[in-house]
Amino acid sequence: MDRRTLLKAALGAALTAYRPLARASNARVLIIGGGWGGLAAARALRQLAPSLEVTLLARDSHFTSFPLSNRWLCDLLPQPPIRAAYADIARRQGYRFLQTEVAAVDREKRQISASSGPLPYDWLVIAAGIRENHGAWFDKDIELARLTREKFASGHVDPAGLPALRQKLSGFNGGTLVLTIPPAPYRCPPAPYERALMIADSLRQRQLKARLVILDPNLPMLAFDRVYRDAYRDWITYLPQATIRHVDPLARRIQTEFDTVDFTDALLAPPQQAADLLWKSDLIGHNSDGSPSGWAAHDPTHLHAIGDPNVFLIGDQLDRSSTLFGFYPKTGQIAVRQGQIVAREIAARAAGETPPRLLPDSSCQVITRVSPREMTRIDTSYRFRGDGLIQQTVRQQHIPQAADEDIVWAQAMYAELGIPSD
Repeated sequence: MDRRTLLKAALGAALTAYRPLARASNARVLIIGGGWGGLAAARALRQLAPSLEVTLLARDSHFTSFPLSNRWLCDLLPQPPIRAAYADIARRQGYRFLQTEVAAVDREKRQISASSGPLPYDWLVIAAGIRENHGAWFDKDIELARLTREKFASGHVDPAGLPALRQKLSGFNGGTLVLTIPPAPYRCPPAPYERALMIADSLRQRQLKARLVILDPNLPMLAFDRVYRDAYRDWITYLPQATIRHVDPLARRIQTEFDTVDFTDALLAPPQQAADLLWKSDLIGHNSDGSPSGWAAHDPTHLHAIGDPNVFLIGDQLDRSSTLFGFYPKTGQIAVRQGQIVAREIAARAAGETPPRLLPDSSCQVITRVSPREMTRIDTSYRFRGDGLIQQTVRQQHIPQAADEDIVWAQAMYAELGIPSD
């Protein structure tokens, strides 16, 4: 068995091993969000509980995605990020798709308000994703926040904006290009340190009189720090633990605690939070001081909203899941596994059975050197400790002379979503 077949088999085992549960009444499941988690939940529900009425709701007509986009942005991969019509995916997998924008969730009435009209549900899965908190930089100055989003978009929230970002990077002809890393936790992919590496490599290949300044509020990312300083010292200035205090998009100037950086162009990524819908639906958690945590509070074992076992929350939007490690990685594979877990929960309940206790896993492939290509594989697994807390184990593997392990992984994951990638 070759490596591609082996990886696809391993990644699909968690779902294909499930047997359909006993037939239940024709209850309705609504899934808000057409990202990895939403698609995984919809497909798994059709396999596990064929009698349930499953409808996927998404604002856009097509699925787009971030994996492999960093390579494409910098002309290291000819194919653009995958794009597939939700209607086609839904038809192949046997669930319904409705293109609509969800404005609010009325959990008392078990009903959502959408641009297409009100929709009732028996179970609701929210996979709404993230938003960027420009208020951390601009407080209530809506105009400066808007200008920054339009002129200096991060490329972290909506993969539909990737073509414009690619055009921006290809049109950059010199000067100072700033890339800010969002403070943890943040969505990955797109892997921001990998993206910075590839942008710097592009600047070097084009022999531009340019420098990439990376402003990182987090602790140094050691694997990349070494490459930045050794292989790209003439092209990269890497400033870790650089908390941004002020951004002036008009003057093109950023102030951190210790530095002032003037820039020619920029990719500015502010802190991330759960998407608007979670705030409107009163699903945001709170810190110990009572302030909003910015992320969706949930039962870490069953992934439902606190006090509401009929509303499930999955993916990047989630708050801390364990006092031992905090947040699950906000990765696509975690979202897929959580989508499959809540599908199992709903199917079991619909059949009158006790849901099993399941936990996700994640595997990431990150390019840490462009040429010769090197990669790091990060595998994250979870177990319930004896006291019920969730424990995390992280393993990293350095892959010298890497081939296309990231492409193989992405294709295997798309297959789990029911999306052909060839």
